[in-house]
Amino acid sequence: MRILLIGEYSRLHNSLKEGLQSLGHKVTIVGSGDGFKQYPVDIHLTMGFQSGWKKKLRIAILKLTSIDIAALYLRKAFTKLKWQLSGYDVVQLINESSFQSTPAVELEIAQYLKENNKKLFLLSCGTDHISVGHAFSDELPYTIVTPYKEGKINDHHFQAVLKYLKPSYKKLSNTLYELVDGIIATDLDYHIPLNNHPKYLGLIPNPINVDNIACKILEEKNPIVIFHGINRANFYKKGNDIFEEALSIILKKYTNEIQVITVESLPYKDYINAYNSAHILLDQVYSHDQGYNALEAMAKGKVVFSGAGTHFISYYNLTDTVLIDATPDAQQIANKLEYLLKNKEEITTISKNARAFIEHEHHYIKIAQQYLDTWSKA
Repeated sequence: MRILLIGEYSRLHNSLKEGLQSLGHKVTIVGSGDGFKQYPVDIHLTMGFQSGWKKKLRIAILKLTSIDIAALYLRKAFTKLKWQLSGYDVVQLINESSFQSTPAVELEIAQYLKENNKKLFLLSCGTDHISVGHAFSDELPYTIVTPYKEGKINDHHFQAVLKYLKPSYKKLSNTLYELVDGIIATDLDYHIPLNNHPKYLGLIPNPINVDNIACKILEEKNPIVIFHGINRANFYKKGNDIFEEALSIILKKYTNEIQVITVESLPYKDYINAYNSAHILLDQVYSHDQGYNALEAMAKGKVVFSGAGTHFISYYNLTDTVLIDATPDAQQIANKLEYLLKNKEEITTISKNARAFIEHEHHYIKIAQQYLDTWSKA
């Protein structure tokens, strides 16, 4: 099959592409590279006006005229390239707002893709209208909106999430759900809100290319190295403040037994190697499953602190510990870190379990086949 994957901001589509290619399919990725992360894409399509004086100009014009010149730039770029985006058997959008443009332009692109290709699918991957609405419902004890509710993030800095509740984004979501052949969730944080929706095709776990990620269980455990990667723009959203508080607690008792590595906003190719010497990786606290950074770290045999509560354990029917559940409680996280420091053999056990879990549940070729089966049945 000829397959077109639209958008990339976690390496999901790159790993899926590698799996699909291993099964003999031709795959093209269209995207912007997602800013500083610099993920590889085959066809580069971006909004422009995203940094420096151009961003300031965009904001000024938007305030004065309500015209988003970045969206106009994207539409023009798409028009030039759209001849390359037709004739595919399957097209998949990574998000309701795959290019982070205006709803009108996102919908215009989606409608073209639907009309000029055989099948169109939508991932629930990252914030979207239904997942954000569900996050505000209080069905789960904590979600990505918890730090906003607690006043840690103001409206301005939370607009990337809040925008999905606006009427224009609700309309975009509803129209896309009518347009596409089906919706696929990539982890439990998106599966739970979509359960029982008539267009929902089910959860397909994130694909991880384990062939490209070497696992090295670190036997030397003096000191225990803890890695904390920060994306400053999502500092409170990811719970980095809670991790910092937990590290402060544990450092007071175990100063000579641990080493903390902290990095900020690294490109993907640098980030993936920055934690090679670490035993433990602190990922995020408000999730109920793992995102891409956590999964790739688990593939390397790291003990990851991320979403791993009752929903996760039940869904995968787990009896072994494959990672540590990070709840939004600094003292609880510190206690779990202390347990590992006192029981260092557990670090080795969890490291091995983590790699085995990724190979069994997230293997990129196995996941690629799940996508093919789902697309074919829809």
